[in-house]
Amino acid sequence: MEVLPAIDLRDGKVVRLQQGDYDRQKVYRDDPAAVAGEMAAAGARWIHVVDLDAARTGRRANAVAVAAIASAAGVRIELGGGARTEADIDAMLAAGASRVVVGSAALADWAWFQQLVQRADLAGKLALGLDARQGRLAVHGWTEKLQASAVEIARRTAGWPLGAVIFTDIARDGMLTGPNFDAIAEVIAATDVPVIASGGVASLEDVRRCKEIGCAGVIVGRAYYEGKIDLAAACRLARQGHG
Repeated sequence: MEVLPAIDLRDGKVVRLQQGDYDRQKVYRDDPAAVAGEMAAAGARWIHVVDLDAARTGRRANAVAVAAIASAAGVRIELGGGARTEADIDAMLAAGASRVVVGSAALADWAWFQQLVQRADLAGKLALGLDARQGRLAVHGWTEKLQASAVEIARRTAGWPLGAVIFTDIARDGMLTGPNFDAIAEVIAATDVPVIASGGVASLEDVRRCKEIGCAGVIVGRAYYEGKIDLAAACRLARQGHG
């Protein structure tokens, strides 16, 4: 399993939102590239980067910061936020992302996403972002709810050449309350695509449990910035038995 520390970008700064609420934001650092370097030094092999401005507006307002992270860290970047067209995805990969997270656009036009996943040069380079609040998926920066459930959508991806399915429990995101392990396990059981868990991770025990239930990765955000989790220890724990 991989631990993916998160860098959420807004106006070029490293921030965290509570429960996806843009009005409940805390700024942690002004230099995203320096943060990425610290994460890499702690042993992170992937960094989960989200352009919050692009997630909300579709405009990649933090492109300079993303490029700086990619060049500074020497690790692979999983980039989300604003991946709404094929051109957006190509641009995000060109900016230095190793994997692009597609969420709202995939759920809005599933046929388009299904065709995109079959593009040979994108095999393993796309992740499907499934963000749920009280079991229902939410899109467009978590501002709009859908009727579909994460498990229903995850089931459709079985056998696809996706790099990952990223499941986020919005109610727990940025709250340090522990992940929704039952919901994560249901998503894992629904697909053979690797599942990365996000939302609420607050301790090494949370990391251990994510590994035990079969997560391919776990995203760590606020717990890292507030010193609740030693990233180096988390990375070692995640890789035990796997090299």
